[in-house]
Order: sequence, then structure tokens, then C-alpha cells
Amino acid sequence: MDRPSLLVIAHGSRDPRHAATVQALVRRAGALRPGLRVETAFLDFNLPSVTGVLDRLAADGVREVVALPLLLTRAFHAKADVPAVLRQAPASLRVRQAEVLGPSPLLVAALARRLYEAGLTPADKSTTGVVLASAGSTDPEAIAAIAETARELRRTGWCSVRPAFASASLPRTEDAVQALRTEPDVRRVAVAPYVIAPGRLPDRIAAGAAGADVLADVLGPSPELAALLLERYDGAAQAEELVAAVAG
Repeated sequence: MDRPSLLVIAHGSRDPRHAATVQALVRRAGALRPGLRVETAFLDFNLPSVTGVLDRLAADGVREVVALPLLLTRAFHAKADVPAVLRQAPASLRVRQAEVLGPSPLLVAALARRLYEAGLTPADKSTTGVVLASAGSTDPEAIAAIAETARELRRTGWCSVRPAFASASLPRTEDAVQALRTEPDVRRVAVAPYVIAPGRLPDRIAAGAAGADVLADVLGPSPELAALLLERYDGAAQAEELVAAVAG
């Protein structure tokens, strides 16, 4: 039996850096799994649309699809927007929705990679406080998942890790930076954007990091994130529940 195709669903942005970063990440994931058909679609702002790609897959004779939300937490987009658009898939397609990316040890590893690329070393961990700066959400499940990632990052040896948010929740990045400055064991402060691609909210995180010593890059097409896409794909490909089964 042919394996399901992988459809990676990103939110989309007016910022052209967003789509370019998403495409680079998806290409990297596809290169790790030769022979797997991998497509990218966007919920808003960018093309191709999710419905457009689903229609094209069906027209090409594809029968099974794993739809992977390119999201770090299970908030509104994963709970409502993605299932809604997947229920518009052609009847010939069997569609499974994969889990969101976070939390995962691979994300913690990707965050560490970006911090090291920004100039830190493992020897700096015991004296460096890290702001885990996410886009933000009002969803309690999403906020809890970000807090869990912060705890896991702290357990890898960083002196202190504080979550922060660019919107919807508090504290803001700049406030978390200042709070870390007051901790006696913190000699330097780093901001680690917990976002996948550049855009308006990541730019807000960067502005809030002005008082930090180090600003890491977004997660982007890191090897850990590419591997995580395939991990989530494999988990969904083995599942039995179909999106169509919950369409009501």
C-alpha cells in the first residue's frame, strides 16, 4: 500500500519571509524521506490554499493524506480552523490530522541550537537566563504547553528560563528580560524566539529583546524541526481516526 502524502499546513503571513521559511523547512523534511510526496498549504495570506492542494491531490489520484498543522501549540487554529478546512476535502481522500509540533524534546534541541548559533556555548548555560518568547495565546492548553517547554529547556542546564509572549498573554519579552536581570545567578540574558518563521509577532519579540545580551533566530528550517515533522507524520499515518469521521 502506498504511504499517505504529507500536507504541511502553515498559518500564512503578509511577510514574504514567512512563506519562504516554511517552504525551506518543508523541503528539508522532504529530503529526509525520499519518495514521500510532501506538499505545503496556507490557511491565510499565502498560496496555495489548503482546499486547492487537497483538490489537486485528489485529482492526481492520491487517496490518503496526513495533514500536519505547522503549529507549536494546540490552540484555536489547530482545534478549529484546520479541522474545518480539512472537512472540505474531496470525498475520495482519507485525511488524518497529525498532532501539533509541541511539546517535544526536538523543539528543546532546536532552541538550544539557535542559542548556540547566536554565540552562546554549553559552558554559558549555568549563568545565562533565557526568555522563551512565543507569539502568545489565550488558550490555557497552549499556555501550559509553552510553560512545559520552558521547564524542559531549564532542565537542560540553563540558569533560568522564563516564558514570554508577543501578544494575548503576559509577560512581554522586555518584561521577562528585566525580570531575569534581577536574578542573582544570571550574568547574561538571552531571548529564544519560540516561533517557526519570521513575521509581525517575531519582529515584536525581537524589539522586546533590545535589552538582552543575545537574541537567537527563529526555529526555521532547523534539522530538529524537519525531523519532528516526520515524527508527527509517522504517528498520524499509523492512526485509524479520520477527519471525515468527526465531521458530524
